[in-house]
Amino acid sequence: MARRFSTFQTRSKFAIAACITSTLFAASVARSAEPLNIVMLTHGAATNAFWQAVKKGFDDACTRVQAHCQMVFTQTDGSIEQQSANFQAAEARKPDAILTTIVDDNALTPMINDARAKHIIVIAYNVDQSGGAAGAAKRQAFIGQNFVPAGRSLAHQLTSQFPKDGPVRVLIGVSAPGQNWAEQRAKGVMEGLDEWKRANPTRTVVIDRIDSGTDLSVTGERVGAYLTAHPDTTAYFDMGFFHAAVARTLKDRNVPPGKVLLAGFDIVPQVLQMMKAGYIQAEVDQQPYAQGFMPVMQVYLAKSFGLAPTDINTGNSLVMPAQADSVIALSQQGLR
Repeated sequence: MARRFSTFQTRSKFAIAACITSTLFAASVARSAEPLNIVMLTHGAATNAFWQAVKKGFDDACTRVQAHCQMVFTQTDGSIEQQSANFQAAEARKPDAILTTIVDDNALTPMINDARAKHIIVIAYNVDQSGGAAGAAKRQAFIGQNFVPAGRSLAHQLTSQFPKDGPVRVLIGVSAPGQNWAEQRAKGVMEGLDEWKRANPTRTVVIDRIDSGTDLSVTGERVGAYLTAHPDTTAYFDMGFFHAAVARTLKDRNVPPGKVLLAGFDIVPQVLQMMKAGYIQAEVDQQPYAQGFMPVMQVYLAKSFGLAPTDINTGNSLVMPAQADSVIALSQQGLR
């Protein structure tokens, strides 16, 4: 025999369900009324032009989700010690999330894992640990460039402009020896150069590597000294945007544009100006604005809907001189 419910029972069930729904909705509204607290850490100094595009993306995303956000720079560009201290200070504040570059596995892994044990969301951006997702640091996602393929793409592009005959001398400037981003980009460039060498077995090829530094004036001096000692240099690859200073050095020495081919990473105004002047032949755009914007959105989705953070490859697209005019306005606004 079918069980029958009285009108009172039916209404009571609806009332209880409505009460539960109302309570859950109220809790959801209460959670959304509490702004997210997000800290973004970098190994770069505020004077480094690249990071201003990352900061703009970060700030814009934080405004959209109405989060309390802080981006913390190092006093010295590339200082692992200062970034580590900043991570410890950020973790002590018990934020909802820490967004960080991982330029040194050993220094940052213990802190990342400690933060994760405290249920702080940790997302790597711009520079991942050397082992990627399989590495020891329990970061939940990486948003940034795949450095090795980017280096190969850059090498393929510049080698296509090498002289058709005669010896070739190439200098690779490793901006920060030992740091993941510089080493992996250099690895990709070397792989691309090795492919070109195999395809041109009769050519004499010399490839040198130097610590080119992460300061425009330092890079200009170090590479300038190499060019003085080796006036037969065919091309220089920089692992950052510091070859803009090399371009300036060549221009000051009245070296014709294109005599020494230049290529590197990151779209900043100084690079685009030298590209328009004919001194830089190719540049990789890793889209720093997206690297600042997208991690915040991932935190928002994780905290609001329980969606797991996911990797985003911000790309290795190449910008060539013909595109400089269309990109420079966006770069000056901090969007490229």
